[in-house]
Amino acid sequence: MRIISICPSNTELAAYLGLEDQLVGVDDYSDWPQSITTLPRLGPDLSIDMDKLEALQPDLVLASLSVPGMEKNIKELVQRDIPHVVYNPQSLDDIASDLIDLGKRTGREEYADHVVSLYQSMISDYKSIALQVEKQTLYWEWWPKPVFTPGRTNWLTEISSLSGGENAFMDKEEASIQTDWEDVYNRNPDHICLAWVGIQTNKVKPELLLKRPDWPELPAVAENRVHVLPEPLYCRPSPRLLLGLKKLAAILHPEHFPADDGVDPLLQQA
Repeated sequence: MRIISICPSNTELAAYLGLEDQLVGVDDYSDWPQSITTLPRLGPDLSIDMDKLEALQPDLVLASLSVPGMEKNIKELVQRDIPHVVYNPQSLDDIASDLIDLGKRTGREEYADHVVSLYQSMISDYKSIALQVEKQTLYWEWWPKPVFTPGRTNWLTEISSLSGGENAFMDKEEASIQTDWEDVYNRNPDHICLAWVGIQTNKVKPELLLKRPDWPELPAVAENRVHVLPEPLYCRPSPRLLLGLKKLAAILHPEHFPADDGVDPLLQQA
């Protein structure tokens, strides 16, 4: 099959099913796995070059609604009658379902079942451990100004819980919340997790938190419980979230969870 992915999470989904050799084009932001770096680039995920995409004659395009604005890509795919599937995962279960679906569409159903079994097994293991620890509240910062953070219906609420924490904004039903620094301050989270969307880890500046009104007084800031986390492991709905879970759980509760060895728990056994 000739497969095209037009967002990073779908490129990663394909990689977990061993479909890299069938990918013939990807969006500009796809950066994992390493094997896809030489593929034709079709533009940023919100502005895909559909003429270039169509010229690659795909048998299947992996489209997404995971980011607002992607709807226009799907409209174009429909108008041009290009074979495609649209994924819009909001939860860890949704990601598992998408793996199974993609496996069926590409003749990799048995392999997808195997990967999902490993995926669900790790989730179950971490869920059991999380029941034994004292929950710590986590403020996730997707963007600093204006402030964006995940609400209840986002995978990071689940990742928080599985790591022995609790999303400080889980009382808000939406997947993405726009708020302000005062609101975060009043919630007084135990930990602050910085994963700025589209920004490399070495470009994130935690020292800016000290310039926010009253924030130097926040215990999480004063006691250095601020964590700069790699955006690709937390902001994309793909199985790589479990690598992020492994890292976060080891930070929050190192005495209970396995150490973070940087090994992908799915690829290690798949």
